[in-house]
Amino acid sequence: MTQLLPQCPDLSLEMLETGCVAGVDEVGRGPFAGPVVAAAVILDRRTIPDGIHDSKKLSKAKREELYKAILATATVGVGEASVQEIDDLNILQASLLAMRRAVNALSTRPEVALVDGNRDPELGLTTRLIVKGDGRSLSIAAASIVAKVTRDRKMCALAEVYPHYGWEKNAGYGTAEHRKGLREFGVTPQHRRSFAPIRALMEHD
Repeated sequence: MTQLLPQCPDLSLEMLETGCVAGVDEVGRGPFAGPVVAAAVILDRRTIPDGIHDSKKLSKAKREELYKAILATATVGVGEASVQEIDDLNILQASLLAMRRAVNALSTRPEVALVDGNRDPELGLTTRLIVKGDGRSLSIAAASIVAKVTRDRKMCALAEVYPHYGWEKNAGYGTAEHRKGLREFGVTPQHRRSFAPIRALMEHD
């Protein structure tokens, strides 16, 4: 019987390019609260940590382990867009803004960016848009890990300030615990007022 193995990211897309290549990804488009965070990663192909994969397919412990290894061996830039920017621009434009900030934060300017998704963040350099890129490109997968760990840590810190919403566990997504906190304690400055569930709560109040 033929077994279909899960798709794993590799360097084949990077190898098609000449010059310095950065993978770019973002996390946090769907949550009710908190910033959207993007990362850009230029891997050192001589010292790529083992086990890099789409961050959604890794355990929290494995993400943390790889996050440290990526920061130790690769060139990394991180960018974010705030809740206010999300509400002012919309979540798509805020996500693209976070990507631009991540690339601009790199200490080395890449010649090519491999970007997860189908929307061009207008980085000012050659850009390849790759749908489901975090499952195809090691650089994008590494960026997904850095962005995910960075944002999760931010949400844990915010959970200490706003302890009734379970952000340390749900990262701001609209879980039952989060919705219960909203009903009982209301909307915080870290909630995205442009999102329909939050807007509905505010209109009801």
